[in-house]
Amino acid sequence: MKAEAIKFLDFITKTQDTQFVIPVYQRIYSWDKEQCLQLWKDILKIGQSEKIEGHFIGSIVFVANDIYQVGHNELLVIDGQQRLTTITLLLIALRNILQDKQILNKFSKIKIDNRYLINPDEENEKKYKLILSENDKDTLLALIDKDKREPKEPSSRIKENFEVFEKVVSENNDKLEQICIGLEKLMIVSISLERGKDNPQLIFESMNSTGKNLTQTDLIRNYILMGLESKKQKILYEKYWRAMELAFPQDKLETYFNAFVRHYLTLKTQEIPNISKVYESFKMYQQENAIDIESLLQDLQKYCDYFCYIAFPKETDEGLKRAFESFLKLESDTPYPLLLQLYDDYASKILSKQDFICIMALIESYIFRRSVCEIPTNSLNKTFASFSKNIKKESYLESVKAQFMLLKSYMRFPNDNEFKESIIRKNFYSFAKKIYYFQKLENFERKEKVSMNEYTIEHIMPQNENLAWQKDLGENYKDIHEKYLHTIGNLTLTGYNSEYSDKPFKEKRDMKGGFKESPLRLNENLRNLESWNESEILKRANALADLSLKIWIAPSLNEEILSVYKPTKNKQQYDLSSYKFSKDTKEMFDILRKEILALDENITENFTKNYIAYKLETNFVDIVVLKSELKLGLYIDIFVLQ
Repeated sequence: MKAEAIKFLDFITKTQDTQFVIPVYQRIYSWDKEQCLQLWKDILKIGQSEKIEGHFIGSIVFVANDIYQVGHNELLVIDGQQRLTTITLLLIALRNILQDKQILNKFSKIKIDNRYLINPDEENEKKYKLILSENDKDTLLALIDKDKREPKEPSSRIKENFEVFEKVVSENNDKLEQICIGLEKLMIVSISLERGKDNPQLIFESMNSTGKNLTQTDLIRNYILMGLESKKQKILYEKYWRAMELAFPQDKLETYFNAFVRHYLTLKTQEIPNISKVYESFKMYQQENAIDIESLLQDLQKYCDYFCYIAFPKETDEGLKRAFESFLKLESDTPYPLLLQLYDDYASKILSKQDFICIMALIESYIFRRSVCEIPTNSLNKTFASFSKNIKKESYLESVKAQFMLLKSYMRFPNDNEFKESIIRKNFYSFAKKIYYFQKLENFERKEKVSMNEYTIEHIMPQNENLAWQKDLGENYKDIHEKYLHTIGNLTLTGYNSEYSDKPFKEKRDMKGGFKESPLRLNENLRNLESWNESEILKRANALADLSLKIWIAPSLNEEILSVYKPTKNKQQYDLSSYKFSKDTKEMFDILRKEILALDENITENFTKNYIAYKLETNFVDIVVLKSELKLGLYIDIFVLQ
């Protein structure tokens, strides 16, 4: 490795035939308008100041290409693409505004072209000083060389930032000389690596260890491809990695790609990588399993296809597509490790399409029931991370049902009674998934689906009290209004929300566009009612709750089948008789135990050899029974106390 401080412009003209190439594994050009304008301000500032002799803008790390060509010095840029590209865009804008014979501080059109943009003695692509990766290359070359056509799908970031520089250079036509002086003062640290001796990957990691510059997926791509020779890099990039990039919506490429890789690793390792350490987990997975790079890319691409079939959805089978679309409306990404495994087994003909659809319905039901019942969601990631390891593939659907049924405590699948009671009493108006809920209710077993886009939530008994409604509700109107206003029994959908206003029930029923004329099934039971009161609210709530039980089904197996799936316990069992209580300690324990269990109905009590543990999501208290006293261990999150 050799490092030296050098002026940026001297660096790119060090040898006349030098070409800087951005390897395929590097991410695309990504500087935004604000970063470009900050560089512009710095250049203008140092160009106007005689006191500032130089301005450091970072380092550029490069290594000579492994394919040497006589008279052509090709350098692969490991780090520094953003600075190289941005200053190149500024130089193009400066070149374009200079008059043909105008010379400013030794700058001219010809000098900018032949020293900083082009190698005049070379031909074809070799003549350009900077070659970007495929996404950006042709757009930049079309800006440099007017004989080249702009690609059909140009790089938006390259074009936008060039237009930024074009604008500010034009607006500062009287300051062109200061701009040229500022450009000449830019300093970098040039770091050249020696192929075969220096490890580009280790150097790259150390320079990007904070994760601020590159996404986790960027780091993974570099890790996979950087160590390969150039020809192999291009082949594998185009065949696998680029194909995966194109599979995602381009406006959210990084978000989706990063999420997919995390789900992939969760499936493969049964552990959920920290969102900021996906790259480290990926490296460890590849190294510990000694997976060769092409095999790893093949596997990644296979599961990437599965992810896209589900998430966008790109599935061609109508039955599965409907199941995926219904699941997507929940906006939950926690089940994806399991979904990837399910799709792989479906593609391998281990899981039938019908069973796949049934399992999708169970997953959707599990997530939604828990949401309605307000069960904490922080256990869901762990539930789905390890779910697939307990599936018995010879009886796929049955084993999935059993596993759901055997989940306990805060991981449980809410039963029908818990779900129904929660629906009836829940404040649905403030519920984040209320639109999803109404859509499913309205379109259940309906071939001609109703779009919800034109409808809004309507309170049948209005939010604002008035004399007419007080009369309809009776002497307990205040209690009824407070108790039922936002519950499902009192909510429906309408396209006439503003027209309904706070009108009495009969007016809402009979007016133009009222409940009698409503095409929605949700309003069928309102058409012939004479009044709206507590009794009718509860009747409607129960009816909708019963319908919900048919839509969001719970798994069901008889006890004989379920017992087959119950884990066998070979270890010693403990209960209260396992501990040596004195009379006093037993009395203290009974009081303490009662108070702890009363805190939450989901608290579990576990008897171990040395202590009794009480757990909600994690252990929060342990009781050790000693000869004449009880020893308590409390686990309190210190951040809660701050």
